[in-house]
Amino acid sequence: MVAVDDAGLLVEGLRREGIDVIAEVAAATPALAAADGMLGADAEALLRALADADALVVSVSHATMSPTVVALCDRAGTRVMPLVEDAAGERVAAACGLEAPLSRHTEPWRIAEALSSGPATATAAPRESRPQAKVIAVWGPAGAPGRSTVATELAVELARGGRHVGLVDADTHAPSLALTLGLADEGPGFAAACRQAELGGLDVRELTRISVPLGRTGVDVLTGINRPSRWPELSDRRVVAALAACREWADYTVVDVASSLERDEEIVSDLDGPRRNAATLAALRSADLVVAVVAADPVGIARFLRGHADLRATIGATPVAVVANRLRPGTLGIDARGQVRRTLDRFGGIEDVWFLPQDPRSTDAAILASFPIAEVAPRSPLTLALRRFVGEAVVPAPEPQRAATGRRRALGTGRGRRAARAAADEAARLGAPAA
Repeated sequence: MVAVDDAGLLVEGLRREGIDVIAEVAAATPALAAADGMLGADAEALLRALADADALVVSVSHATMSPTVVALCDRAGTRVMPLVEDAAGERVAAACGLEAPLSRHTEPWRIAEALSSGPATATAAPRESRPQAKVIAVWGPAGAPGRSTVATELAVELARGGRHVGLVDADTHAPSLALTLGLADEGPGFAAACRQAELGGLDVRELTRISVPLGRTGVDVLTGINRPSRWPELSDRRVVAALAACREWADYTVVDVASSLERDEEIVSDLDGPRRNAATLAALRSADLVVAVVAADPVGIARFLRGHADLRATIGATPVAVVANRLRPGTLGIDARGQVRRTLDRFGGIEDVWFLPQDPRSTDAAILASFPIAEVAPRSPLTLALRRFVGEAVVPAPEPQRAATGRRRALGTGRGRRAARAAADEAARLGAPAA
């Protein structure tokens, strides 16, 4: 049985190799049947075909594969042969305990060989040496300086080059990632991850199951709470444990947090009760890097400088990268960059500042399409500026030592040849044998 979209060539190739294809359905059909989304004769026909088949060749993704589908195939005694298109599909296959997957574009004769042989044990070998996983918290003062936008675009840029990035909405006051990216916020998301972490059941497979992939960007999103009244679910201990599990799950975890750093509850009550800002404080303390977003206008800079001291008191010596967002000359006059730099340096002791220009056309198009700006306008000024920030402040490019060494050798060789020629000419002039 083949459950792959546009599988005409695949089915024809399998039949040429002597494989009897008894049914061809859409990729999401088995998942729909397993979730009781099909009724009547269609569901009965699908289940009968699945029971008659020796194997199910299925295109694996978050939408087409789940433990329920695996259980359905196990009850029918049907082998599951996974086909994947990207790294996200590989993670889903591993999370569901499937055998080693093949590429969606594998030749039919290779798939036929795999079906004829036994299941390949998914000894998905240890991941190649990767840099230590990092947690990056994106914070900014009150007044909507663009925290969620910067967090989303930062995650997308970090995912370039095949990195796996997790994007977490830990804002307990006004979560917005699911709304801006067009994702369903009724799912478990980060709150479920926190609950599982407290029970000791949060691992890579569970995080893969409850996360939502952000298109083909390589970013998996843990959506925030869908009602602000659910903030007690994001306690300090739960958030710390969940972010620790995220280090095993993703190469980078970008956390969008709320603006408030107040600890009023600790002053009013000595009881160890829930704290509204516990998630923000825990995420900031767990981060390896804090990206502090400041709106590049007089009000935004004033708010940032008032909150910067509280931020430093919260995170201690954790590195902070300051990003001035929505830079435009209209509110600051001539030399807007220079004014922002001098103000932050004079009143906050902040020397290094990165700038993101105001780009209303690209941001409006992204909100309209419910996609990241980098997907809608990959050459927009905002995307290019953020890409430069990631390359310089977050993931610095390695020094091209080999190229430089090779050039030095080439230059050295050229100088050596010229010196040898000079020595030979001098020896010939003096009548001595050349060395």
